[in-house]
Amino acid sequence: MKNSSLIYFIVTLMLMTSCTSAKRKEHTVSLSGAFALYPLVVQWADEYKAEHPDIRFNISAGGAGKGMADALSGTVDLGMFSREIAKEEIDKGAWWIGLTIDAVLPTISGKNPWLGLIKARGLTRDEFNAIFIEGSLDDWSQLLNMDEKMPIEVYTRSDACGAAGTWAKYLGGRQENLNGIGIYGDPGLAEAVALDQAGIGFNNTIFVYDIKTGLKRPGVEVIPIDLNANGKIDPEEDFYDSFEAILAAITEGIYPSPPARELYFVAKGKPEKQATLDFIEWTLTSGQAFVKPAGYVPIEQSKINAYLEKLK
Repeated sequence: MKNSSLIYFIVTLMLMTSCTSAKRKEHTVSLSGAFALYPLVVQWADEYKAEHPDIRFNISAGGAGKGMADALSGTVDLGMFSREIAKEEIDKGAWWIGLTIDAVLPTISGKNPWLGLIKARGLTRDEFNAIFIEGSLDDWSQLLNMDEKMPIEVYTRSDACGAAGTWAKYLGGRQENLNGIGIYGDPGLAEAVALDQAGIGFNNTIFVYDIKTGLKRPGVEVIPIDLNANGKIDPEEDFYDSFEAILAAITEGIYPSPPARELYFVAKGKPEKQATLDFIEWTLTSGQAFVKPAGYVPIEQSKINAYLEKLK
């Protein structure tokens, strides 16, 4: 009799634990992927939990490549993605929702001895290509027509990521075509460039500027893009001194696309879990109020309406 009671108790406990675990999973939204989207998604999750305290979030950065891979394998509910979605990814079942816009910026160390000259001159897309892809421009003296030599130290991303893919696309290539020392993640790449006076790299806007001050982060500078290739940065091309100015240039389409780009949630097919669908809908409606204050550019309402249709 005692054995029967014990067995009954164990079975009941297992059923209760199983039900609790299933309920917790149903009320948990897991995400991984792009560093570019990570700060906004963390803020969205905090705001959403304040309205829906029964919802839990598991969020990790790791690059857009990881976000797509995790989403397609079902490891997470949503991947955070920060480059154009490729046909092969669509063929594998990638489903996506656009959320906001940001950009990739070419960066240089604030310690560069010729920083003032470089910022006044800027670099053209062809010159960036010669540094990052062709490798034919490998010394700062070549750029500035100076006798004093200082080899350009090129830094890129070691992880499969949207920033590298987007920057490479602007230069006419793919991430694997980029030269340089591979550094993991946006924060690591920003730090590596800042510490090396000869360094050059690229970062998402949110890792170049401090959202609280609106100014560039210590040690990191932006190399202006000479859009009209006239050998100098004209007033209409000079919009890098503050976060507000670069975001306005992205919004108005002055800063080119790419490297300006849309950021996405991705999944393998339309998500089935209601908690995931509800959260996505919120990011496209109430959540859009946090986009600009978080340092991102809102997408057009017509696009939001189209993405909301995909949730039905």
